[in-house]
Amino acid sequence: MNLLSKTTRPPRPFRRSAERVLLLACFGILAGCASGPHDTDNPDWAQAGLPPPPKRYETDKEWEETATPPPPAFSESRLLPIEMPPYMSLKFGVDPQTITITGDGIVRYVVVAQNRSGGATNAFYEGIRCSTAEMKSYARYNNGSWQDVAKPEWKKLGDMNSSYTRKLATQALCRGNAPRPSVGDMVQNIRNPVREVQ
Repeated sequence: MNLLSKTTRPPRPFRRSAERVLLLACFGILAGCASGPHDTDNPDWAQAGLPPPPKRYETDKEWEETATPPPPAFSESRLLPIEMPPYMSLKFGVDPQTITITGDGIVRYVVVAQNRSGGATNAFYEGIRCSTAEMKSYARYNNGSWQDVAKPEWKKLGDMNSSYTRKLATQALCRGNAPRPSVGDMVQNIRNPVREVQ
C-alpha cells in the first residue's frame, strides 16, 4: 500500500468543487470575450469558434418625421366623400390631388368638412402614420385662410373624438401597418371603401 499517494491526493469532494470553480471561471472568460467589441469580419474571431456579437444598424435609430410642407391648395369640386354613418350631421371629403406619401411613411392630405344642409366649409391638413395608427393635424382652414396648429402632436386614432380619420385610414389609406402602395390605390379605395378587416 502506498501511504504517500494516499496522503497527498486531495479528498474527492474537494477535487469536485475545484473542478467546478475552474469550469465556471472558463465560462466567465468566454462570456467576457463574447460581449467585448470584436470585429465579426475578422477570420481569427471566426476561427475561435465563438458566436459573433450582434451587429448594430443605423435603422435602429429612433424614427424622426421629415419637415412638413405648407398645406396644398384644395378644391371642393374634386372632393371624394368619406363613407360615414348616415346619422352624422357633417359630411367629409378628401381632395385626391392633395394626397402624398412621404419617404418616412406618412400619408398627408386635405380633408374638408361640410354641413349636410350646406353652409361654412372647414378643411384640415393632416397626416396619418399607418405603422403606429396615429394622426397629426398640421393646419386648419376657415374664413378663407390656413392657420397652423400651434403644437401639432401625434395622437392615436382610437383616441380621436371624430371617426372620419379612422374611417379614412382603414377604408383607403392604410393596408395593415403600412401605407397603400400608391396614391392611385388610395383614391380607388376612397371611391370603393374597403370593408374587410385590414
